Amino acid sequence: MSTNASAQPASAPEPQAQPSGTYPPLEGATRIIGSVALSTAVFMNVLDTSIANVSIPTISGDLGVSTSQGTWVITSFAVANAITVPLTGWLTQRFGQVRLFLISTLLFVLASWLCGFSPSLEALIVFRVLQGAVAGPMIPLSQALMLASFPKAKAGMALAVWSMTTLVAPVAGPLLGGWISDNYSWPWIFYINVPVGLLAAWISWRIYSKRESVTRKLPIDKVGLALLVVWVGALQILLDKGKELDWFASSTIILLACVAVVAFVFFLIWELTDAHPVVDLRLFKERNFSVGAITLAVAYGVFFGNVVLLPLWLQSNMGYTATYAGLVTAPVGLLAILLTPIIGKMLATRDPRYLVTFAFIVFALVCFMRAGFNTQTDVRTLMIPTIIQGAAMAAFFVPLTSITLSSIEPWRIPAASGLSNFLRLTAGAFGTSIATTLWENRATLHHAQLTETARPGQQAFDHTLQTLNGLGMSDHQALSAIDGLINAQAFTMSAVDVFYASAVIFLLLTGLVWLARPKSAARSGGGASEAAAGAH
Repeated sequence: MSTNASAQPASAPEPQAQPSGTYPPLEGATRIIGSVALSTAVFMNVLDTSIANVSIPTISGDLGVSTSQGTWVITSFAVANAITVPLTGWLTQRFGQVRLFLISTLLFVLASWLCGFSPSLEALIVFRVLQGAVAGPMIPLSQALMLASFPKAKAGMALAVWSMTTLVAPVAGPLLGGWISDNYSWPWIFYINVPVGLLAAWISWRIYSKRESVTRKLPIDKVGLALLVVWVGALQILLDKGKELDWFASSTIILLACVAVVAFVFFLIWELTDAHPVVDLRLFKERNFSVGAITLAVAYGVFFGNVVLLPLWLQSNMGYTATYAGLVTAPVGLLAILLTPIIGKMLATRDPRYLVTFAFIVFALVCFMRAGFNTQTDVRTLMIPTIIQGAAMAAFFVPLTSITLSSIEPWRIPAASGLSNFLRLTAGAFGTSIATTLWENRATLHHAQLTETARPGQQAFDHTLQTLNGLGMSDHQALSAIDGLINAQAFTMSAVDVFYASAVIFLLLTGLVWLARPKSAARSGGGASEAAAGAH
């Protein structure tokens, strides 16, 4: 976009009114310190999407709720975050990039502090919603400010620095969350954001306060925003409460489903006819955007559902502590960190569809490997597919973003990036609910099937009962122990079912990505940079 505002024609589209690149790049130590501050804020944000995963059993037990109810701690943050991401473009024009980034960071710190003080699950969910909502603009604005800090010739370096941060956080999250839960108390997974966030905000203000973007008053689509909140919220609550309320046997679930469907239909109609839609649905007319955004959303939903399910299974049925569950899941980012710079260079000369296909095949392989898990699986067997998965992560996000934005005009990229991220984050929240619900439903089925054979009168059952009696257990104690073994087996078989289904979905996605039109290597390679630059 040109930095000469007067050169723009009077009839230029409104998004072009946002100035870009009007400040010279930062130099020397200032650029390094500024990049560290931005990266620290992003690290804190991304960390909060994974640090709670291994702490859910601890939080649930402390607050006196079930593990399935405890997953609301994850999904409430993700849904609120997803809703505010599409608003980043409008908020930036209203408040300015730097001011909005600082406000978001400081409010995130406040929300984190409130999360730690939560006396009940209901209070924790409310504050997690607040935390997710204020976190929405942080990641796209950090991308924009990071790119503005570097010369255009070094845009790739800026993206590499930013990408490393987002990949390190998922590695540190499970480890840090598990260690804190085991050695201190779960509120400290939120309290640690306070000093980190305040320091990042202070440094960012000192460096970027004089690099504010131009602000202007724009109308906001209040009706569209309200409908967005209603249908996303209703659908999420439906998914989370479905099993507890016996799905459509419950009038509450039926009501939520009706609200979600009606609000979604009205949302579609309103957004396609409003002059200033909060979400520009006309972007789906672009074939590559539709294919890329939908593929990214589905793949991320399946991926994140597995990320949440694995530590839950390890702690609930395999006897792992939060720390050891974190150690098993943490290596997912190791190969991703090593391979991301290489993938970035390959985008300049390779068709991104090949890279995404490679990623999905690796994801499928990992899920097939996990489909072979059982109650006797050792740590080494658990960690091998987790490490391999890092290679898929490196070839997943940036190439798919490149495809998604490859055919979008420059002035529409902010809206496209916001919509794509909205779909991805919402799919992640839904993926969590679907994966945990399927896991519990299939476990109930497997438990019923196992008890048909493991019951009094059967040779194996009677032999096990006699063995336990011989160890000094009463009949009641022995029967409880046998039921525990059956439960562990049932939940393990159920987790295997989810892993297998995930592998099949990833294989199907390898065909979907090829519906995108091929682009020149230069255009495809530039998509990632455009994505980051336009994410605000």
